[in-house]
Amino acid sequence: MSSGRPVGAATRLLHAGAPALRDGSGPVNVPVVRTSTVRFENTAAHADYHHRRAAGERIASYGRHGLDTHRALEDAVTDLEGGHRAFLAPSGLAAISLVLLALLSPGDHALVADSVYSPVRRVDQTLLQRLGITLEYFSPGQDDLAALIRPNTRLLYLESPSSLLYEVLDLPQLTGIARARGVTVVADNTWSGGWFYKPLALGANISVQAATKYIAGHSDVMQGVVVVDSPALAAKIGTTHEALGLAIGADDAYLALRGLRTLPVRLAQHQRHATQVARYLQQHPQVARVFYPALPEDPGHALWQRDFSGASGLVSFAFREADEAAANRFVDALAYFGIGASWGGYESLALVAQPERLREHSYWAGTAPVVRLHVGLEDPQDLIADLTQAFGKAEVAREGQVGKRPLAVA
Repeated sequence: MSSGRPVGAATRLLHAGAPALRDGSGPVNVPVVRTSTVRFENTAAHADYHHRRAAGERIASYGRHGLDTHRALEDAVTDLEGGHRAFLAPSGLAAISLVLLALLSPGDHALVADSVYSPVRRVDQTLLQRLGITLEYFSPGQDDLAALIRPNTRLLYLESPSSLLYEVLDLPQLTGIARARGVTVVADNTWSGGWFYKPLALGANISVQAATKYIAGHSDVMQGVVVVDSPALAAKIGTTHEALGLAIGADDAYLALRGLRTLPVRLAQHQRHATQVARYLQQHPQVARVFYPALPEDPGHALWQRDFSGASGLVSFAFREADEAAANRFVDALAYFGIGASWGGYESLALVAQPERLREHSYWAGTAPVVRLHVGLEDPQDLIADLTQAFGKAEVAREGQVGKRPLAVA
């Protein structure tokens, strides 16, 4: 298949983990191989598999370890992220918890960007603190990271762009400081789906994603994935992965692998549509600020240009003059934007950001409500028309003329 020239990233992604031909033929996609029990020819083979797996070989001695479908997805995501090995988990939060539990022990200290995915704080409060592990939240843009590293600091946990407001971090600078002090760096890469941002190439040791979102891409899978850059980290993550009994079904692995094949074209369309919506919002009189790093006016745009090759469909905006009730009326008036907490599927979504989550971010200095949009694959002019009528209804409601009519669908 090779032409002798370097293979492009999209080509690699389409072929990574593809099944080999057998007896001269075979399917395009890896079959869905479901099992709880793995059978062996004899007791010697059974024992041999156990020993080889214990030594780190990526084989299955039990159904929980996954078979062909899981291996194919792991191979493809490893190639996508440019890593050494991937581990699958039942959700993005399960993947995050796996990393924290694998790398932190009682008495350890970790530094966490204060604008990370908010459920990380719940893992801290409900689990890590009980285990005697300390997470300290800091502002990557304002605080001196080197001064915050302690003798017992084991982990630096980052997310770029950040949750909700999309603050772009200088990942090479932060990872350089941490790695010089022997601190392992973890980066949440869900915003890019792993396609147009490569944390491992920029100095991170581990990339974590909620494959629920852009990798699967159709809002019908719950899944997380961890990609590590070395055999040593693979051993640490693998031991904890085994101890926690983390597993996903073969059907979910298949759906994520199928979604991965179209990731480049879907994200390109998300970016085109999101950019149009973001430009529209910038010009709207009810909008004070738009958060989207692909915009030249965004404070993180220069870093985004340097380190990213694209942008996703997530756009947030702050109202100029509105309270939370008005923001809720705006979202309720939308017809093509559904209301939902996730994102990354083909459909558009809208959600009012919870004020307590915004206050966690040192990047946030406002008081007006913020709405997070996931701009999907619908016609962007239809989405803009939907936003326009919702702004109008929110304004009318603010003036005391409450009423909601569905947007006409041709």
